[in-house]
Amino acid sequence: MASEKVETVVAGNYVEMEREEGDPKTAKSKLSRLFWHGGSVYDAWFSCASNQVAQVLLTLPYSFSQLGMVSGIVFQLFYGLLGSWTAYLISVLYVEYRTRKEREKVDFRNHVIQWFEVLDGLLGKHWRNAGLFFNCTFLLFGSVIQLIACASNIYYINDNLDKRTWTYIFGACCATTVFIPSFHNYRIWSFLGLVMTTYTAWYLAIASLIHGQVEGVKHSGPTTMVLYFTGATNILYTFGGHAVTVEIMHAMWKPQKFKMIYLIATLYVLTLTLPSASAVYWAFGDMLLTHSNALSLLPRSGFRDTAVVLMLIHQFITFGFACTPLYFVWEKFIRIHDTKSVFKRALARLPVVIPIWFLAIIFPFFGPINSTVGSLLVSFTVYIIPALAHMLTFASASARENAVERPPSFLGGWTGSYSVNSFVVVWVLIVGFGFGGWASMLNFIRQVDTFGLFTKCYQCPPHKA
Repeated sequence: MASEKVETVVAGNYVEMEREEGDPKTAKSKLSRLFWHGGSVYDAWFSCASNQVAQVLLTLPYSFSQLGMVSGIVFQLFYGLLGSWTAYLISVLYVEYRTRKEREKVDFRNHVIQWFEVLDGLLGKHWRNAGLFFNCTFLLFGSVIQLIACASNIYYINDNLDKRTWTYIFGACCATTVFIPSFHNYRIWSFLGLVMTTYTAWYLAIASLIHGQVEGVKHSGPTTMVLYFTGATNILYTFGGHAVTVEIMHAMWKPQKFKMIYLIATLYVLTLTLPSASAVYWAFGDMLLTHSNALSLLPRSGFRDTAVVLMLIHQFITFGFACTPLYFVWEKFIRIHDTKSVFKRALARLPVVIPIWFLAIIFPFFGPINSTVGSLLVSFTVYIIPALAHMLTFASASARENAVERPPSFLGGWTGSYSVNSFVVVWVLIVGFGFGGWASMLNFIRQVDTFGLFTKCYQCPPHKA
């Protein structure tokens, strides 16, 4: 009976920030709801799957060349499972926080809940500060990586401009995401984004198989510890895209239904990443060690150009996914988060884009930067902090007794949950942050030493006279 009462509280009072205006029967309103106002389970699934694999799809073959085929496949399956578990933990903590607040009659009508606020409400200001630092820094560099990827990709169909110039151009294009109010409004973009990555993944796989193995191909990975752990942390980064889980859940009409969405999204993503990375590595082998973008090795064709264009559009979408939580934080800081004016909010958001633009020009190292961000930021943001937060939130017997969402029984209830969480913390701290951070930083420093900061055209082939 008590659990039924909690369920009513959770499901009954959720009111989203975005409110539809006008007569729902008009054609304009129907179109708006179809393309703009998304809050269903399907919208959340498309958002998770679309956001999880973007430009990293093009760097996974590079990771396979560092890890070897077997380790590459094993790490994808392992981190996919680990990421799904911690995404589930984040969803549990969100529902717990929101339920407690709504019992206190807190109204979220004009407020988007974020991860650092969940930590603040459940564990206090020190956890809030840690969550805010790691989450914002990760999303900042996540946005930087999308800009770097845009410049890297467009160069393969138009090399009249260097990659730095393309970064300037795409920085301006991506700044238009300031006009998208929240994740509630990514319905059509999430759907299209997943279509685009699906095409690109299968293009990489099929084109590589048709191309066949290059003459004298070698598959010598892993060769060094540095390369091995660099590749592993890129995969850690790949399945660490759930830093925006709370914002996606808040955009849902019934957030308590999120539980298994990320796992199902991950299973679909694996059908894209495993065939494409395996096929490209099979075809080109060790050549990938100096070609972090898989598209650079495939011969130019209409299919490849289509993949490039689709990935460019998708990176625009993913830039918006990574940047929107930063927009929210900035709005709250300057106290305009509750304003109803889309134009006023868009204007206020523009300063967030400037440092992203600048960092993409300083560190244009497509591929190595993924591993560095994965080891130093993703490891804490979406693996260690959620696992620790879940254990501490439900440390007392009364908290476990009154929990809105109990751990799955097949895992052994609370005991099993605590065991899995402890494993996640220890593994990611030692392997992801420790070994991964050491290897990624060494690799990153080598890129700086080789190419320098502000390099005009990272890994560009010399122009023929």
